[in-house]
Amino acid sequence: MIPHLFFSQLVLLGLLGLFFMLHAAWPRQGTATQRRPVEPILPPRKRSSDPQPFPGLTRKPPCAACEQAHEHGPQPPGCPPPRMAPTRGRPRQVDISYHFCPSPACTYGGWLGLGNITSNGHPSGGLWRQLHCTGCGSYFQETHGTPLHGKRVSPDRLVWAIGALAEGLGIRAVARVFEVDPHAVLAW
Repeated sequence: MIPHLFFSQLVLLGLLGLFFMLHAAWPRQGTATQRRPVEPILPPRKRSSDPQPFPGLTRKPPCAACEQAHEHGPQPPGCPPPRMAPTRGRPRQVDISYHFCPSPACTYGGWLGLGNITSNGHPSGGLWRQLHCTGCGSYFQETHGTPLHGKRVSPDRLVWAIGALAEGLGIRAVARVFEVDPHAVLAW
């Protein structure tokens, strides 16, 4: 049998442990009365009303070659170049008023309906016309800059296939339905 003295000593140790735990966790009065000094709230700074130059425009080029490149670089677009009028042949039958020269070096680049674009037929019997810029002499297809650029498929078939993909049909299923290679569908 266990003596009663053991239980009383065990209770005493438990009460002492509880006392020490409460002493450690109890907030102290000395820390509660200490406060930080109050910092005064300053009014917001006034911004100067003087105009500041944009930092990208005030930077000087690092060398003479860079400075020369900046002088003759692309200028901001101003008024369009003069309209070209065809001097020979019959009037145009193909509507090319919605096409422009995609060449960045061309003076007519980006301008619509200035008469610099001519149709040059269908190369290799393809679906799309080849266009020619008389301003810079470059050739490009009429589908340049569109989703149909470089595709050798009819627009109707391409639209139906992309519609099937948008509806949730898989790439291989679209390839089987339209009887093409899955890699071609992936490129579409």
